[in-house]
Amino acid sequence: MLFFFNISIAQEQKKSVNINELPATFEEEAEEIDIYDTSLEKEDLEKKSTLSKKNGKVMVVLKALDKITAKTSIIKMGIEKKKVFGELEIKVLKCVLSSKEDPPDTIAYLQIKDLSEKNKDQVFIFNGWTFASTPTLKSVDHPVYDVWLVGCENV
Repeated sequence: MLFFFNISIAQEQKKSVNINELPATFEEEAEEIDIYDTSLEKEDLEKKSTLSKKNGKVMVVLKALDKITAKTSIIKMGIEKKKVFGELEIKVLKCVLSSKEDPPDTIAYLQIKDLSEKNKDQVFIFNGWTFASTPTLKSVDHPVYDVWLVGCENV
């Protein structure tokens, strides 16, 4: 009986843990202003588009997720350039902003191959248009990786 009494006293003396003060168990990305936020007004998008045209090269910004490690990566690439993410080879053929009559959005044409398959007659696992505002409308179907469009710079 005395043993149980000592355990209950020891438990009462433990200090409470404030959940808000605990460090994150994952890697947090630095908070950035989202210049690709689809809730921005058209005038704001046009201003940002004109300001970013200084170097003239269109850069496509993609986000990729490795579902096994739960790590996300930002991928910046030029039009007609190929980049490898894990076992995927990604190529962007076109990136445009939606017309002024439509809600503001960024649209890109992607081609993605799975390099883990050694077939010479390999087809793309994704070949089509994707939208930054609704990445699930037409998504990449792969068991290990997810890739979605964030936006385009210098369009």
